[in-house]
Amino acid sequence: MLEILFFRGGLILTAIVFGVAIYVGHKNHAQSWGKFTFWGGIIGLLVTILNMLAVRFIIVVFILLFVLDYWKNKNATYIIPEHRLNRPAQDEVLVNIHPLFKALLHGKQSTPEDAYEWRDINIFSGIGDKVIDLSQTIIPDDTAVVSIRHGIGNITIYIPYDTEFMIHHSAIFGRAYIVNKPHEQLLNQQLSYQTENYATAKTRVKIVTSMISGNVEVKRI
Repeated sequence: MLEILFFRGGLILTAIVFGVAIYVGHKNHAQSWGKFTFWGGIIGLLVTILNMLAVRFIIVVFILLFVLDYWKNKNATYIIPEHRLNRPAQDEVLVNIHPLFKALLHGKQSTPEDAYEWRDINIFSGIGDKVIDLSQTIIPDDTAVVSIRHGIGNITIYIPYDTEFMIHHSAIFGRAYIVNKPHEQLLNQQLSYQTENYATAKTRVKIVTSMISGNVEVKRI
């Protein structure tokens, strides 16, 4: 709307053309020309959006707001509650936990093929595939959390048959295969499923995934 109202919508038509190319390529992703059209549309749309004057204006505004917020917090003073002033200082022991996944801009990641100690997963990643095999670990009597915010790529999660799970998934483009529930075409959609005994189970897995483009699969193993 900013581009149309103030900058005469110079690149709107180009962005629409690339958007159509992404849609057509996604529908024919199984064929070589479909993949080429899809990725060409993605790259073209990103370049077009970054060249829009309205987008540049919004980026400048966000930078100014960030600088103002940083300056405000830098000079802020914090009040310590009175009940803590006379409390003796104690060194609280904190244990450093090494995550299973790192936040990578590009690359494939998977859990170890051998047995490993479970740690909750909470990552943001760019491009690549993620494979999580829960059959090689022991999930504690609690709710294990898998939270992945992903750009482009596939996410595959293997869950043992005796483990209850819930999944919340959102995608702009992609497919989803949740055990026996296939969704062949996702276009800016959200999905939510949980197994029958999830609410009462002591050992369970909560999965929250979101992505721009790609497939998510939850399989029993």
